Amino acid sequence: MQMIEPLLSKREETGLKDSLRLKICNIGVICLKVFLVSAILIAALAVMAIVNYDIQWKRFIGIGIAAIIIEFVIFWAGIICVYLTSVQLGIKIRVIGALVGFIPVVNVIVLVKIIRTASEEISFEMEKLKTDELRREEKVCKTKYPILLVHGVFFRDYRFPNYWGRIPKALRANGADVYFGNQQSAASVADSGRELARRIKEITEETGCEKVNVIAHSKGGLDIRYAAGYENTGSMIASITTVNTPHRGCGFAEYLLNKIPAEMQHKIESTYNAAMRKLGDKSPDFMAAVHDLTASRCIAMDKEMVVPEGILCQSIGSKINKATGGKFPLNFSYNLVKYFDGPNDGLVAESSFRWGQNYIFLEPKGGRGISHGDVIDLNRENIPGFDVREFYVQLVADLKNKGL
Repeated sequence: MQMIEPLLSKREETGLKDSLRLKICNIGVICLKVFLVSAILIAALAVMAIVNYDIQWKRFIGIGIAAIIIEFVIFWAGIICVYLTSVQLGIKIRVIGALVGFIPVVNVIVLVKIIRTASEEISFEMEKLKTDELRREEKVCKTKYPILLVHGVFFRDYRFPNYWGRIPKALRANGADVYFGNQQSAASVADSGRELARRIKEITEETGCEKVNVIAHSKGGLDIRYAAGYENTGSMIASITTVNTPHRGCGFAEYLLNKIPAEMQHKIESTYNAAMRKLGDKSPDFMAAVHDLTASRCIAMDKEMVVPEGILCQSIGSKINKATGGKFPLNFSYNLVKYFDGPNDGLVAESSFRWGQNYIFLEPKGGRGISHGDVIDLNRENIPGFDVREFYVQLVADLKNKGL
């Protein structure tokens, strides 16, 4: 008996969900605009009535109560819709909005900020949905080999929150088959490399795909280089793209290791390892990971870890232009890294990124730049001049065009 095709593909279903979310957000924005305009008009009319006319107070109070109830309903309908559906508002604006809600003038300024932010998000996201729909049949990211996304140090591949933000969804919407490294959060490059080698073998055996295209962020780039060079997985890797990877290490990490007392290092290590075991890591090794990120260690590994021929090797880098260009804690680490290593993305120096045959340096217009977290959409933020999701779509589309 022939199977019945599902009414909607996963990509179409995802598109409908996003479209519905934006429609609800738009309803919220409309409500907030109506509330803002009507509240100002009502306040102005009330002042005029008090100043210029004899008032029938009972009627005035009755109308005022009715107006307040209507405004209350419109405002809360709008704010709930926007708070529940907007991604770009972020925690900061939401908290500020809640704290200043009853402070005159300030609450109006924040409300305008909320309306503007949500409106820009709706416009931007609707355009992206339209773009993806127009090229849906092209499957621009349907590469010959699947995409393996490899996370950096001190993170795990949780579904919520996703380390790669909205990137996997964007790639899948354009036809990509996406997998994740699933290695531990912190371990030596060698141990993480061995984990990734097992993961690659697992994917190729399960899918019969023969090879994978690897996109690796931060320390993940070092880990996959080890897997390709030492773990007999070179024949199973079609391409390696490292993203903001410290190929020549971090000078500030070496400095901190030399300055922080051994007792304190041991305490930090024990606390971290114990916490990560509870979260799923089998044998986390905080200090091994940190030592493998120092400049001296990375420079040595850079010479030792030779990737087999036949693998397309390329790298991506970015930087922020000032401390405020990075979210916490990168806004604190930026100046420290700059002192030891020069221009950086909040963690890794610009001089450490370049590797492989091709190198892309991301430097959008404006004073902000792109941080270590921005480059993988960690904060789900729409950055002016840099569409992170479209960047990865085009990156993978290029792999497809190369026959990979």
